[in-house]
Amino acid sequence: MTIISELLLAASSAALAAQAAPAPAQQDQPPAVAEPAQAAPVADAAAQPNEGDDIIVTGTRSAGRSRLDSVAPVDVLSGASLQRQGTTELASALAAIAPSIDFPRPSATDGTDAIRPATLRGLSPDQTLVLINGIRAHASSLVNTNGSVGRGSAAVDLNTVPTVALDRIEVLRDGASAQYGSDAIAGVINLRLREARSGGGGSVTYGFYDTQVDTANNRREVKGEHAVTATAWQGIGFGDDGFITVSGEYTKRQPTNRADIDTRVSPRRVTGRYGDPEVEQYTGFVNAGTSLTDNLKLYAFGGYQDRDSRSAAFPRLTSAATTLAGYSNQGGFAFLPIINTKSRDINSAVGLRGTVSNFDIDLSLSYGRNKIDYRTLNSANYAYGSTTPRNFYDGATIYDQYVAGLDVTRKFDVFQSLNVAFGVEGRREGYKITPGEQASYGYPATGTVTGAAANATPGAQGFGGFSPLNETKRSRRNGSAYLDLEAQVTDQFLVGLAGRFEDYSDFGSTATGKASARYDITPWFALRGTASTGFRAPSLQQQYFTQIASVVTNGVPVLTGTYPSTSPVGTALGGLPLEPEKSTNFSAGTVIRAGGFDLTIDAYRIHIRNQIGLSENITTSAAQSVAVNTAIASLLASTNTGAAAARFFINGLASTTKGIDAVAHYRLATDTVGAFDLTLAGNVNKVDVTRVPTSTATLNPAPTLFARSRILTLEQGTPGEKVTGQIDWSLDQLGALARVTYYGDVNQPGTLVSGDVHTGKHAITDFELRYATPKGAQIGLGVSNLFDVYPDRTIAANNSTGVLGFPSYSPFGFNGRYLYARAGLNW
Repeated sequence: MTIISELLLAASSAALAAQAAPAPAQQDQPPAVAEPAQAAPVADAAAQPNEGDDIIVTGTRSAGRSRLDSVAPVDVLSGASLQRQGTTELASALAAIAPSIDFPRPSATDGTDAIRPATLRGLSPDQTLVLINGIRAHASSLVNTNGSVGRGSAAVDLNTVPTVALDRIEVLRDGASAQYGSDAIAGVINLRLREARSGGGGSVTYGFYDTQVDTANNRREVKGEHAVTATAWQGIGFGDDGFITVSGEYTKRQPTNRADIDTRVSPRRVTGRYGDPEVEQYTGFVNAGTSLTDNLKLYAFGGYQDRDSRSAAFPRLTSAATTLAGYSNQGGFAFLPIINTKSRDINSAVGLRGTVSNFDIDLSLSYGRNKIDYRTLNSANYAYGSTTPRNFYDGATIYDQYVAGLDVTRKFDVFQSLNVAFGVEGRREGYKITPGEQASYGYPATGTVTGAAANATPGAQGFGGFSPLNETKRSRRNGSAYLDLEAQVTDQFLVGLAGRFEDYSDFGSTATGKASARYDITPWFALRGTASTGFRAPSLQQQYFTQIASVVTNGVPVLTGTYPSTSPVGTALGGLPLEPEKSTNFSAGTVIRAGGFDLTIDAYRIHIRNQIGLSENITTSAAQSVAVNTAIASLLASTNTGAAAARFFINGLASTTKGIDAVAHYRLATDTVGAFDLTLAGNVNKVDVTRVPTSTATLNPAPTLFARSRILTLEQGTPGEKVTGQIDWSLDQLGALARVTYYGDVNQPGTLVSGDVHTGKHAITDFELRYATPKGAQIGLGVSNLFDVYPDRTIAANNSTGVLGFPSYSPFGFNGRYLYARAGLNW
């Protein structure tokens, strides 16, 4: 079957499904009063007004400033551009069109398979602040503890917000801790929800893979692994200016598998599952606002998501323990454990905006919560022998956050103008770990099991549960105050100053500052630059997460304990109370515009001190002295968990990131052949780790806390070059989009050079045809990764289990060509 015929078949399937389901739209941040209703994207979007004229609210508190007039680089990404793709995941769609953002798709990394973090400018995922309608979003309760980009981070899950709920996204590519607080070291991503008093739409996107998988030991064709997403939105008006915009999304996605042949079994075959997890997900969002009086407005938003993900651990081979547990011998293969994460996520906020004595005020209160329940399915606890369950409840992690803020702004007739903004914010965070059932983590009751299984390592194979020893309940409070000044000194000269003071109940106080300037030499050419300090508070997850779980080390699962740095185990190995990360940021750039053309080029340098990292998995080793090995073995034995290695979070890393962002747009409207929107955007980024922490442990010689693979993950785990070229064409109801994205090489490092797995340099091509009307039918046919490009495959020597067919650090994933169709209706 040809690609075209497959697309037509997919289109007909999606169109039939669309008759039973609704679709997408967009609008602005919570100015509590809706603009006229916006429809879903139409084919002639390339002819829309220049996005350089878009008014931004991120990176400035001065009303009416546009993207190209800003003092720091801000990308404005429309909801339409996010939806013109095969993926319906927000983070994946964002990474496809924003060159400084990357979204790897890790696999075989436990909960990180389901809740995958994005990075900005190659920095840690938790060093980017995420806002929803300008209000701080909450982090996931998941800590990325295994071998993935962002190891050790607890970041915001961007995929909890569906693209159908968004009007646009603003990405501030500049340090902004002095303006917004903790986490804004790399920059800020502001998700602005859709607003509408009327109109609505519904759509169904259906897609599947048609790909040739070529691993080190196997070549096979995969056709299938379907995914379907149904979206809907509706704008409702009330009163003179009130609005309620309701958005919903349902996704069901089959798992993908790009594992290699397992040479340990006979006959040789694929025994693992390596790729995207199986997902079923429901998401709903409401955004609302209305005027209460002539100068007082009420606004609110709320969102809820239920995501059920199922990923695979490493396959278990036949042994005495698997046989005793009741699994049959299938040529050496016994069973494949499945890790089931069920994430429930809440976003909500309510606020008042108005004018008091010529001051604009914004008073808000928000609440966010993420709970993840963990289950291990199709597994066994060998310590239970023949009485072992097959499915286990492993416990849960919970994070919640309250934020109350007051922002005040006023423009004065000083110089050309002086915008003064100040405010206060209070935040309360909570973190919990609740234990699972005993069979998920421990031994059976004394006397209930005898024989070979009595001395087996306890816990569910693949993902052991949280025990009562892991049970945690912690919270902290934070208060902050800021002052932000922005002065238009002359028609050509703009200056900004900002300062912020924060006080945390767990580690004390910190202060940050920022200075920025812009000079418009001519109407078409401007220079701009910023200098700032930043910080990121250690998360509660990093301070208190604890678990015993299988961690794959050089391809072999090792039972590893993660301990708080101030716990007895952490302290014995050199742990200390965590302190905030600090940064110094500099940027300098230029803005050029003429007619329909605009170009921004910005260079940056970000130096981070006292950076937090997750230590090496400390265990016995032939490279260590007998005395050290004895001490480590004794320490691990004292935990009575069966753990063979231990790790903890530590401060002490330092890194310097240097790079250049360049974004060029050109818009051309013709009378005969339609409108063209041309974009060429690129990021060149280099990270150097300049310091690693030294051990304060009493062991002599002390074990290495941060070694080669951890350092190279920070330095080479994201592409040093990424360039995206895109053409968006439209003529009346017809449109087409072609995009090519080039990714530089990424290194997924091993403990030795021989264990490194490189992705190679590759270009990914996407193409979409569409038919759309402002009100009526919406149809799209597309191909993601048209030429079926994969990262360089993992060589057999680095893949002894056969699971790791391709490097999971790949910035464009490793699933191959994806065909999709989108059908919907706007009204």
